[in-house]
Amino acid sequence: MTLGAFSISLNVKNINISKQFYETLGFTVFAGDLEKNYLIMKNGPTLIGLFQGMFDKNILTFNPGWDQDAKTLKDFDDIRAIQKQLKDQGVTLSTEVDENTKGPGNIIIMDPDGNPILLDQHV
Repeated sequence: MTLGAFSISLNVKNINISKQFYETLGFTVFAGDLEKNYLIMKNGPTLIGLFQGMFDKNILTFNPGWDQDAKTLKDFDDIRAIQKQLKDQGVTLSTEVDENTKGPGNIIIMDPDGNPILLDQHV
């Protein structure tokens, strides 16, 4: 199972302060919209999402079909195939994707400590 690009999505209190902080660590804005209270920051291959007021916890995020530069991969495991494999292994999904669709979709699972893991396919 190949999960795609990895990032951590942080629930931040003040996106402007968080943006400045991560810029001091060498991160630059890669994507997002400050006016909509979310930014994706990048430093080399490392991605950190900053999200103000969108969710309660930090989230581990994987993007099937994308590399670390948000470029579409030629070959990748579709989110529906990943979902089926997880279900076959007995993993409980908090959110599922419709197996009868194609293209973008997402699922959410929880690790044993209650940390949410978002698998978010954009292609």
